[in-house]
Amino acid sequence: MDDEKKSPRRTRTIVGLSIAAALVVSVISNLAWASAHAESAGPKDPVQSSLTELVNDDGFPGALAAVTSANGKTRDYVAGVAELGTKKKVPKNGEVRIASNTKMFTATVVLQLVDEGLVDLDAPIDTYLPGLVRGVDYSGTDITVRQLLNHSSGLPDYLATVLTDMWATVDLYISPRDALDHALAQPLAFPTGTSVGYSNTNFLIAGLIIEAVTDRPIGEQITERIIDPLGLEHTYFPNPGERTFRGEHPHAYHSVADGSLKDITNIDPSLGWAAGQLISTPRDVNAFMIALVDGQLMSAGSLAEMQATIPIPDEFWAGEQYGLGLVSYPLSCGGVVWGHGGDIQGFETRNAVSEDGRAVTIAVTALPSALDTDPEKMTEKAVHVNEALDAAFCE
Repeated sequence: MDDEKKSPRRTRTIVGLSIAAALVVSVISNLAWASAHAESAGPKDPVQSSLTELVNDDGFPGALAAVTSANGKTRDYVAGVAELGTKKKVPKNGEVRIASNTKMFTATVVLQLVDEGLVDLDAPIDTYLPGLVRGVDYSGTDITVRQLLNHSSGLPDYLATVLTDMWATVDLYISPRDALDHALAQPLAFPTGTSVGYSNTNFLIAGLIIEAVTDRPIGEQITERIIDPLGLEHTYFPNPGERTFRGEHPHAYHSVADGSLKDITNIDPSLGWAAGQLISTPRDVNAFMIALVDGQLMSAGSLAEMQATIPIPDEFWAGEQYGLGLVSYPLSCGGVVWGHGGDIQGFETRNAVSEDGRAVTIAVTALPSALDTDPEKMTEKAVHVNEALDAAFCE
């Protein structure tokens, strides 16, 4: 499949929590019921049409989205079912695990600390976490805060050794320091500063820096600095051991050995931590992104640093570039939008905001890797989610 011709974006297989290719399995037959009962698409509404196709054609159990216009009005969309085997509709603006979208929040707090004179983007990790980062062929004296936030550090991803079995980690609690040990046992992926390579370890360390500088937990800092001031009523950083949702939400699914889908809604989210632990809703994610690019959360200088991007060698979207916890995506119709996206057990989220304040967030209730064993077909399903985001801005 030619991604340049058929899609504005290549699939992101490692946005959010990385999912090992070996975990890919086939879609289950009882999704036919959900597909048959997907909400009908209006012929002139590309968002509803896209969501319905994600359910009917690709086999996602459920899909939900929020589209916010430049004048601040938001419209909600749903398709499919909230729970397989039932006729329950997906809740509009339901809570989902937003996975690596958490990185935008973590980077925002770091840049607020830069504004406060407590963090220097070009200072080495050891300035804030002396002696902590000591790897096989690297140390915290060689990697800067900026290189953490734009993924140019070369640090290996701790999930490569932690997340080897999706179902084995459902009830696993792992502390940030223990997760870091998994990364430190691996060599650099590339010499620091010579390339860009997505690694959750970068934002795990960024979270530790926040805690070291503020002497407060990362969840509290995100809440007090971003969530509460913006009034994001359905966004929260789960407490240690908190596996369930606090609000209305669709069920999430992943595959098992026989190819069927099994409920994976309630998990211990500690694997994500500062890189991917947040729960939110499409409306809340839109509100956050709009406030972010509007300059409400940091100084103009820090926002410029956040939006200073570098090319991604193995890009997931043609022309995609990574800033400081923020990604730029060129649209098929012209122009650039800003966002991130995230994958975690049972949820995939794609989202972006334009410079004029339009925002779109789309979530599906299974990973593409749970729906098909064929890598090409799995890729196509992921591309279709990406195309749905592009269509919401362009059609």
